[in-house]
Amino acid sequence: MRVLIAPQEFKGSLTAVQAAAAIQQGVLKVMPDATIDRAPVADGGPGTVEAIVHAASGRISIARVDGPLGAPVDARWGRIDSGRTAVIEMAAASGLTLLGADELDPRRASTYGTGQLIRHALDAEVDRILIGVGGSATNDGGAGMAEALGAVLLDEAGDRLPAGGAALAKLGRIRIEHLDPRLAEVEITVLCDVQNPLLGPEGASAVYGPQKGADAACVAQLDRALANFSGILERDLGAQVADIPGAGAAGGLGAGLMAFCGATLQSGFAAVSDAVGLAERIAGADLVITGEGKLDTQSAYGKTVAGVASLAATANAPCLAVAGLIDGPVDLSGLMDGEASTPAGMPVVEAMLRADVLVSEAVERLLRRYSR
Repeated sequence: MRVLIAPQEFKGSLTAVQAAAAIQQGVLKVMPDATIDRAPVADGGPGTVEAIVHAASGRISIARVDGPLGAPVDARWGRIDSGRTAVIEMAAASGLTLLGADELDPRRASTYGTGQLIRHALDAEVDRILIGVGGSATNDGGAGMAEALGAVLLDEAGDRLPAGGAALAKLGRIRIEHLDPRLAEVEITVLCDVQNPLLGPEGASAVYGPQKGADAACVAQLDRALANFSGILERDLGAQVADIPGAGAAGGLGAGLMAFCGATLQSGFAAVSDAVGLAERIAGADLVITGEGKLDTQSAYGKTVAGVASLAATANAPCLAVAGLIDGPVDLSGLMDGEASTPAGMPVVEAMLRADVLVSEAVERLLRRYSR
């Protein structure tokens, strides 16, 4: 039996590599003679750097940058292709997990540190930059990122704007004469797992603002601020990006990367699966097991489990999934069965601390049911 194990990270508890190891333990308890192929993956969110660098035998670097509220953080980024391609996660510099629940404030949070990471990649003289944009704490349209790369954002009085999404309501002018010229010499690809536009009821503020600490009034405030930002991007830079699917990713960072950096957007899962040769490896498997922290109705929209299940269906390979939590019925093409690792009634905090053991046990239950 050839078993391919292809999970993404279990957010807050297991990296994709650790999740794959835990799943393998469960497989071998039920199928001790199985041949295991581990292919940790990601969809552009946290874990993307590790998954791509691990698959491509690249190397990891650490950069000290500004976190979402300005406090310094050590952000991991990677290089592959003999150093010619940089792999960055905005979550490492500007991510939700870098803040405590009482610190969340998308009105003030900035992508400045993400811009600093891009600058580190430029300093390394790479030809290409891959940027995963999942897991953001920000809603500033990439304004902070642009300022870290030399753009200047001014209010009507000619003063520089403070950091954060709310300040964009007072934006009067954008100057880019000092924007890092090296941006024109590299190919920048945004790894994105959502299709949201920048503005409106399906936009960055309305859909993702609440998980970053925004109430209804704050959501409306942030959407108005991004609308002003979008208008000035079009007027001063000639960038019409607001309605492009994915522009609303990471609080509008997708829009900012297109407008200031000439970036293109690509499915995060597609880019990572290409990097690890996932389709070919699934084609050689008798069974595929994937997983993530939570399976719910959102899992069908560009997420890892949906992507793995779809590739498995194409290859006529049975596919199973394990998740920390399963919320409601999940109907994914190609997915035969799923199992939650968190026992009923167990506090989430405890489940996260015991995630490796619980995932392994869930895989055992899943495979015993599958093997009957």
